[in-house]
Amino acid sequence: MILVTGATGNLGKATIHSLVEKGIATSDITALVRDDTKAADLKSKGVQVKLGDYQDVESLKNAFQGVDKLLLISSSAAIAYRFGQHKNAIDAATETGVRHLIYTGFEMKDLNQSTMTEDVQYHAYTADYLKQAALPYTVMNNTLYADLIPFLIGKDVLDAGVCIPAGVGKTPFLPLAEMAEALAVVLTTPGHENKEYVIAAETAFSFAEIADLLSASAGKTIACHQPEISLYIAQLIQAGLSENDAAYIARYAKAIGHGEFDTGKSDVKQLLGRRPVRLEDFLRNLYGE
Repeated sequence: MILVTGATGNLGKATIHSLVEKGIATSDITALVRDDTKAADLKSKGVQVKLGDYQDVESLKNAFQGVDKLLLISSSAAIAYRFGQHKNAIDAATETGVRHLIYTGFEMKDLNQSTMTEDVQYHAYTADYLKQAALPYTVMNNTLYADLIPFLIGKDVLDAGVCIPAGVGKTPFLPLAEMAEALAVVLTTPGHENKEYVIAAETAFSFAEIADLLSASAGKTIACHQPEISLYIAQLIQAGLSENDAAYIARYAKAIGHGEFDTGKSDVKQLLGRRPVRLEDFLRNLYGE
């Protein structure tokens, strides 16, 4: 039995879809959710649904009974609670006899010495705790989703241009669907125990280079603007984010500008047996040009 946590989130749903694409019967997949009213589509496909909350250890123990492989998708709770929640899940998995736990970590040059360490250090804490636990593990260190690019660079980009204060920093953006497929491979094939993988594209791009890719696709010049951080935060707030969330995203822009995501590592080809989707092809499909 495979159990996927965070199953109603984007990565959870995509991973379940990839598992089914690889021939795993929905009856052999369990989705862990906090609110089963959001899991109607999973139930309709025959996926088993169990209620559980990272804050409630007993609910996790009940949900993890009979599970062979557990995908622990990192929490989306307030950052201060995330490591504690992950620790609860790891402890529950250990106690209930889960045979293999896969955790979605985060790929940066140094989580403990980042410009946004307070935002990401819980990933390092979780990976360290998992490696000390008495169960086989795999850590999947994910880069930033390529799917986030439109959100990061602003609205009406084909007319207004790319707008983000990230300097010349490069990011090996990878589509969420590719990350989900890599997770599905680890969940369904042997030989991944006690290993750590980097789930990122082989090539990193700056936002100026992304503007060039969009220009080539659109057949016109797409500018790349580098606004002040305060103006970028205002742009995000105008797009509907809270002030705190906008400041959080701006910290990602700063980290990108410092080159913190450009690690030069990727295990995607090894896992998928093919090169990942090229960013230019992803953007062309995304923007419909």
